[in-house]
Amino acid sequence: MTTSAAVPAGSEGATTGKGTVTDRLVEANERYAAAFTDPGMDARPVLHVAVVACMDARLDLHAALGLELGDCHTIRNAGGVVTDDVIRSLTISQRALGTRSIVLIHHTGCGLESLTEEFRHELEMEVGQRPSWAVESFRDVDQDVRQSMQRVRTSPFLLHTNDVRGFVFDVRSGLLREVDPA
Repeated sequence: MTTSAAVPAGSEGATTGKGTVTDRLVEANERYAAAFTDPGMDARPVLHVAVVACMDARLDLHAALGLELGDCHTIRNAGGVVTDDVIRSLTISQRALGTRSIVLIHHTGCGLESLTEEFRHELEMEVGQRPSWAVESFRDVDQDVRQSMQRVRTSPFLLHTNDVRGFVFDVRSGLLREVDPA
Protein backbone atom coordinates (compact mmCIF):
# COMPACT_ATOMS: atom_id res chain seq x y z
CA MET A 1 0.00 0.00 0.00
CA THR A 2 1.30 3.43 -0.87
CA THR A 3 0.22 6.81 0.32
CA SER A 4 0.86 10.26 -1.04
CA ALA A 5 3.13 10.99 1.91
CA ALA A 6 5.11 7.75 1.66
CA VAL A 7 8.82 8.06 2.32
CA PRO A 8 11.16 5.75 0.41
CA ALA A 9 11.95 2.51 2.25
CA GLY A 10 15.15 2.62 4.23
CA SER A 11 15.19 6.37 4.67
CA GLU A 12 15.25 7.88 8.10
CA GLY A 13 12.24 10.00 7.21
CA ALA A 14 13.87 13.29 8.17
CA THR A 15 14.88 14.25 4.63
CA THR A 16 13.97 13.24 1.12
CA GLY A 17 15.50 14.18 -2.22
CA LYS A 18 13.22 17.23 -2.20
CA GLY A 19 13.83 18.51 1.32
CA THR A 20 12.47 17.33 4.64
CA VAL A 21 9.27 15.38 5.10
CA THR A 22 7.86 18.48 6.79
CA ASP A 23 8.72 20.49 3.66
CA ARG A 24 6.72 17.96 1.60
CA LEU A 25 3.78 18.28 3.98
CA VAL A 26 3.85 22.07 3.79
CA GLU A 27 3.94 21.89 -0.03
CA ALA A 28 1.00 19.48 0.02
CA ASN A 29 -0.88 21.93 2.24
CA GLU A 30 -0.25 24.74 -0.22
CA ARG A 31 -1.83 22.63 -3.01
CA TYR A 32 -4.73 21.73 -0.70
CA ALA A 33 -5.30 25.35 0.31
CA ALA A 34 -5.28 26.52 -3.33
CA ALA A 35 -8.41 24.42 -3.96
CA PHE A 36 -9.91 24.80 -0.48
CA THR A 37 -13.40 26.15 0.00
CA ASP A 38 -14.61 26.94 3.50
CA PRO A 39 -17.34 24.34 4.18
CA GLY A 40 -18.97 26.72 6.69
CA MET A 41 -19.08 24.03 9.36
CA ASP A 42 -19.53 24.45 13.07
CA ALA A 43 -16.97 22.91 15.46
CA ARG A 44 -19.70 20.65 16.84
CA PRO A 45 -19.52 17.16 15.31
CA VAL A 46 -22.54 16.41 13.12
CA LEU A 47 -22.89 12.87 14.53
CA HIS A 48 -22.32 13.95 18.17
CA VAL A 49 -19.65 11.30 18.56
CA ALA A 50 -16.04 11.31 19.76
CA VAL A 51 -13.68 8.57 18.58
CA VAL A 52 -10.61 7.70 20.67
CA ALA A 53 -8.06 5.63 18.76
CA CYS A 54 -4.43 4.71 18.50
CA MET A 55 -2.09 7.01 16.59
CA ASP A 56 -0.93 4.05 14.43
CA ALA A 57 -0.45 5.22 10.85
CA ARG A 58 -2.25 2.13 9.52
CA LEU A 59 -5.61 3.31 10.88
CA ASP A 60 -7.51 5.53 8.44
CA LEU A 61 -10.39 6.16 10.81
CA HIS A 62 -12.55 8.25 8.52
CA ALA A 63 -12.37 5.67 5.74
CA ALA A 64 -12.77 2.67 8.09
CA LEU A 65 -15.84 4.16 9.79
CA GLY A 66 -17.42 5.83 6.76
CA LEU A 67 -16.99 9.28 8.26
CA GLU A 68 -16.89 12.62 6.50
CA LEU A 69 -15.25 15.87 7.54
CA GLY A 70 -17.19 17.32 10.45
CA ASP A 71 -18.83 14.06 11.55
CA CYS A 72 -16.82 13.40 14.74
CA HIS A 73 -14.12 14.48 17.12
CA THR A 74 -11.04 12.30 16.76
CA ILE A 75 -8.68 11.90 19.71
CA ARG A 76 -5.55 9.85 19.08
CA ASN A 77 -2.57 8.77 21.16
CA ALA A 78 -0.23 5.80 21.50
CA GLY A 79 -2.47 2.79 22.07
CA GLY A 80 -5.74 4.74 22.05
CA VAL A 81 -5.45 4.62 25.82
CA VAL A 82 -7.85 6.65 27.94
CA THR A 83 -5.44 8.89 29.85
CA ASP A 84 -6.14 12.05 31.84
CA ASP A 85 -5.60 14.09 28.69
CA VAL A 86 -8.11 11.96 26.77
CA ILE A 87 -10.64 12.55 29.57
CA ARG A 88 -9.86 16.27 29.25
CA SER A 89 -10.57 16.20 25.51
CA LEU A 90 -13.72 14.09 25.92
CA THR A 91 -14.99 16.43 28.63
CA ILE A 92 -14.56 19.45 26.37
CA SER A 93 -16.09 17.48 23.48
CA GLN A 94 -19.18 16.65 25.53
CA ARG A 95 -19.67 19.70 27.71
CA ALA A 96 -18.73 22.43 25.22
CA LEU A 97 -19.35 20.83 21.84
CA GLY A 98 -22.30 18.48 22.30
CA THR A 99 -21.01 14.96 21.75
CA ARG A 100 -23.01 12.16 23.33
CA SER A 101 -21.42 8.91 22.12
CA ILE A 102 -17.86 7.64 22.58
CA VAL A 103 -16.20 5.00 20.40
CA LEU A 104 -12.88 3.52 21.57
CA ILE A 105 -10.67 1.79 19.00
CA HIS A 106 -7.52 -0.18 19.73
CA HIS A 107 -5.97 -2.45 17.08
CA THR A 108 -4.12 -5.67 16.43
CA GLY A 109 -0.35 -5.57 16.34
CA CYS A 110 -0.09 -2.45 18.51
CA GLY A 111 3.41 -1.33 19.42
CA LEU A 112 2.37 -0.95 23.07
CA GLU A 113 2.05 -4.73 23.28
CA SER A 114 5.83 -5.03 22.94
CA LEU A 115 6.77 -2.25 25.38
CA THR A 116 6.90 -2.38 29.16
CA GLU A 117 7.19 0.25 31.85
CA GLU A 118 10.93 -0.49 31.61
CA PHE A 119 10.77 1.92 28.64
CA ARG A 120 10.23 4.77 31.15
CA HIS A 121 13.18 3.64 33.24
CA GLU A 122 15.45 3.45 30.19
CA LEU A 123 14.30 6.91 29.13
CA GLU A 124 15.00 8.27 32.60
CA MET A 125 18.48 6.79 32.55
CA GLU A 126 19.13 8.29 29.11
CA VAL A 127 17.89 11.84 29.69
CA GLY A 128 18.25 12.17 33.45
CA GLN A 129 14.60 12.89 34.14
CA ARG A 130 11.69 10.54 34.85
CA PRO A 131 8.76 11.00 32.46
CA SER A 132 5.64 12.22 34.23
CA TRP A 133 3.51 9.88 32.14
CA ALA A 134 2.99 6.13 32.15
CA VAL A 135 3.72 4.04 29.07
CA GLU A 136 0.33 2.29 29.46
CA SER A 137 1.65 -0.83 27.74
CA PHE A 138 -0.52 -3.94 27.66
CA ARG A 139 -0.45 -7.61 26.70
CA ASP A 140 -4.17 -8.24 26.08
CA VAL A 141 -5.77 -5.76 23.67
CA ASP A 142 -9.33 -6.76 24.64
CA GLN A 143 -8.61 -6.21 28.32
CA ASP A 144 -7.06 -2.84 27.57
CA VAL A 145 -10.20 -1.82 25.64
CA ARG A 146 -12.27 -2.89 28.67
CA GLN A 147 -10.06 -0.82 30.96
CA SER A 148 -10.45 2.20 28.67
CA MET A 149 -14.25 1.78 28.63
CA GLN A 150 -14.23 1.60 32.43
CA ARG A 151 -12.12 4.75 32.72
CA VAL A 152 -14.62 6.62 30.53
CA ARG A 153 -17.69 5.25 32.29
CA THR A 154 -16.40 6.15 35.76
CA SER A 155 -15.09 9.63 34.99
CA PRO A 156 -16.94 12.24 37.07
CA PHE A 157 -16.28 14.85 34.36
CA LEU A 158 -18.19 13.14 31.57
CA LEU A 159 -21.92 13.72 31.33
CA HIS A 160 -22.77 11.01 28.80
CA THR A 161 -21.40 7.55 29.53
CA ASN A 162 -24.31 5.35 28.46
CA ASP A 163 -23.17 5.04 24.84
CA VAL A 164 -19.53 4.01 25.23
CA ARG A 165 -18.42 1.14 23.03
CA GLY A 166 -15.00 -0.40 22.46
CA PHE A 167 -13.54 -2.16 19.45
CA VAL A 168 -10.38 -3.79 18.13
CA PHE A 169 -9.49 -2.88 14.55
CA ASP A 170 -7.80 -5.71 12.64
CA VAL A 171 -4.97 -4.10 10.66
CA ARG A 172 -4.91 -7.03 8.21
CA SER A 173 -8.63 -7.27 7.38
CA GLY A 174 -9.80 -3.74 8.16
CA LEU A 175 -12.67 -5.07 10.27
CA LEU A 176 -13.76 -3.89 13.69
CA ARG A 177 -14.48 -6.44 16.41
CA GLU A 178 -16.55 -5.22 19.33
CA VAL A 179 -15.24 -5.94 22.81
CA ASP A 180 -17.72 -7.00 25.49
CA PRO A 181 -17.28 -4.62 28.43
CA ALA A 182 -17.91 -7.35 31.03
